[in-house]
Amino acid sequence: MNTTLHSDPAPVAPQPSAEPVLEFRNVSIAFSGPHVLQDISFRVKPGETRILLGPAGVGKSVLLKLANGLIRPDEGSILLFGQDISRLREEDLFPLRTNTGMVFQEGALFDSLTVRDNVAYQLIQEEVPDDEIDARVMEALRFVGLESTFEFFPSSLSGGMRRRVAIARALIHRPDLLLYDSPTGGLDPVTSTTIIELIVKQRDVYRTPSLLVTHRLQDAFVMLNHRYDDAEQRMVSLPDGETNPNTTFLMLNEGRIIFDGSIHELVRSQDPFVREFLA
Repeated sequence: MNTTLHSDPAPVAPQPSAEPVLEFRNVSIAFSGPHVLQDISFRVKPGETRILLGPAGVGKSVLLKLANGLIRPDEGSILLFGQDISRLREEDLFPLRTNTGMVFQEGALFDSLTVRDNVAYQLIQEEVPDDEIDARVMEALRFVGLESTFEFFPSSLSGGMRRRVAIARALIHRPDLLLYDSPTGGLDPVTSTTIIELIVKQRDVYRTPSLLVTHRLQDAFVMLNHRYDDAEQRMVSLPDGETNPNTTFLMLNEGRIIFDGSIHELVRSQDPFVREFLA
């Protein structure tokens, strides 16, 4: 499998402009101490996958929690599907969160619930009929290749399988935005590639806009240099020199966005931290 980062990707036609599904405008948060994030601004547009790179402990997970309205910024505004969630009441956030799939670090499954009930958790809260729940859970599990785990408990699954169940749960509402919090963290290289293949599959089949945070360059390179072939039912390498035009990069360091752009621009950045991170 070719996971090489090409320093001179083939030029692609510019994508048509569209209103962003997620936008940060000069967002800062400090938690009663030094700033964790400061003056953060970026967009996620329809059909776009944004990969947020950065070392551990620079605020990537905090940024995702802000994006979903789980915490609120001290300054700035966050627009989710055009609504400023930093100023909405908690009850008004529920429908927006329902439309936003979140894959938490380590999967965050409920050990006391079966796979079926973990994946269907939100549907159960909404009192969706059981037969509809079963059909939608099976569809989501089929997408991640885990139909046979329907009645299992998370304790009987491997770490990679639990992460795949978490992706199925995020897809259950067919969301209009997906947030991935270090989805391959703590996994071995083979299992990590399986998870990234599912994310590529979601990107290329459902075309849901996504924001993925990671400190693993390998994950970013695989996503950039591969596509999901629906006919072959697997991830395949793009032709030499080509990269996915809708996968772009952000880089976070010391609480600030220090890069926002394409891979072509990233590999030519003269920022010392970016160059060290890519080395």
